[in-house]
Amino acid sequence: MTIDADTPRFAFACKLVGLAQRAIRGLDWLAPLADLVIRIWVANVFWRSGLTKIESFDTTLQLFRYEYSVPLLPPDVAAYLATFTELTFSVLLTIGLAGRFSASALFVLNAVAVISYPALQDFAVIDHQLWGLLLLVSVFHGPGKLSLDYLISKKLSC
Repeated sequence: MTIDADTPRFAFACKLVGLAQRAIRGLDWLAPLADLVIRIWVANVFWRSGLTKIESFDTTLQLFRYEYSVPLLPPDVAAYLATFTELTFSVLLTIGLAGRFSASALFVLNAVAVISYPALQDFAVIDHQLWGLLLLVSVFHGPGKLSLDYLISKKLSC
């Protein structure tokens, strides 16, 4: 069965296609905002964790020495590195500077945290999985148009 360009079905199909195209353009317009919201939301999680670590760094050191089992690193080095990573890369991710690298660094930290602390409850593992997935959005998609990376790339492009 073919649809003739003059039939009401063809006109209806064209209207549906037009509506779908407008909806897609609307979603395209919202995508940078969604990228920004994802970056800010997940960066906030790591920022708050970093602040908790520096509020009582003696406790942080004790946790890394006796509670967490970070592979390949001495506990004190792991504590300083985790704190630095959370505080530095959460800020960079928020502003979208070195966005893919920042998201990658936080993704690795997140994975190491799950591996290093086997006593995590199931709900906490689910949180870490969600954060990991959100970080992968920035790793694979980039930080989006509302980022310093995008502005810099626009200024440097010929």
